[in-house]
Amino acid sequence: MQRKQTRVVNIGGVGIGGDNPVRVQSMCNTDTRDVPATVAQIGQLADAGCEIVRLAVPDEAAAAVLKTIRAQSPVPLIADIHFDHRLALAALDAGFDGLRINPGNIGDEAKVDAVVRAAKACGTPIRIGVNGGSLEKDLLKRYGGPTPEAMVESGLRHVRMLEARDFHDIKISLKTSSVLKTVAAYRLMSEQVDYPLHIGITEAGTLVRGAVKSSVGLGILLYEGIGDTMRVSLTHDPVAEIGVAYEILRSLGLRERGPEIISCPTCGRTEIGLIELAEQVEAALRGVEEVFTVAVMGCVVNGPGEAREADIGIAGGRDLGIIFRKGEVVRKVKGNANLLPEFMKEMEKFLEERRSE
Repeated sequence: MQRKQTRVVNIGGVGIGGDNPVRVQSMCNTDTRDVPATVAQIGQLADAGCEIVRLAVPDEAAAAVLKTIRAQSPVPLIADIHFDHRLALAALDAGFDGLRINPGNIGDEAKVDAVVRAAKACGTPIRIGVNGGSLEKDLLKRYGGPTPEAMVESGLRHVRMLEARDFHDIKISLKTSSVLKTVAAYRLMSEQVDYPLHIGITEAGTLVRGAVKSSVGLGILLYEGIGDTMRVSLTHDPVAEIGVAYEILRSLGLRERGPEIISCPTCGRTEIGLIELAEQVEAALRGVEEVFTVAVMGCVVNGPGEAREADIGIAGGRDLGIIFRKGEVVRKVKGNANLLPEFMKEMEKFLEERRSE
């Protein structure tokens, strides 16, 4: 696949667009005014591999703590602003690395001028965030609803407002809860601008439903070379969004982070609690950043052969398990209760060897 070449913008030292990798973003769901909770969640997101975090700034009380939060964040932060240009100015004053606004809804021309001047002075990019659920009334009337064409026109309308002020440090997003409308909108926008695009399916749903919709929609776009940053929007702990995002990127050969865990789907021959074992292995390796393949199989007879390409794996049977590397058995384990602890001991050796190479 061929990535579309876009302009490069810089979010707090993280390059977006051009030859930079597709960046993984998320958004805190804490009350921004609760500084300890927000800082803690930013740290959790960063530990999971999130490269840029967005925060809602709903009022002056939230704006008042932005500087404190920014000082404690290990990753760049973007302020999400609606309607009140003073909140955007406060975020810039607090040292935030990016703004997410729609210039047309933060006030009159003078207020737009003030925000653009301040952003330009700080070297801070602005993301124009178009949402299908909040399009301008005239566009909804003209197009008969939040069509892809209406979303693109809304985005271009806001782009022109910034360009008219000689501001070009821009990212664009065009999100709806419809996979097909979102894909169509990004395709249209990609043909018309070379600004980097932040892709996502908004209001995608709970963990499984949201992961599926995001994987389909973002997978199509990324395969077509569209998308410079991404967010998987889930009605769930935002930390889970990061894992899904990296699995989407891994499946397309775009980026890798942490081990790939393969496991069989279970069948009538399975004689161990394979589902629980696979989940336990996945949880135990969540903080590991090295890239390798782990297999968790439910059959000691066929498991090593079926997963022979795995760097390390475990296969269990009736009160017996085997640990293997590249299809070769290295240990046998008696007792199902010993499978996970013994496998993790072998995993520690494996990681020590890799890290010492």
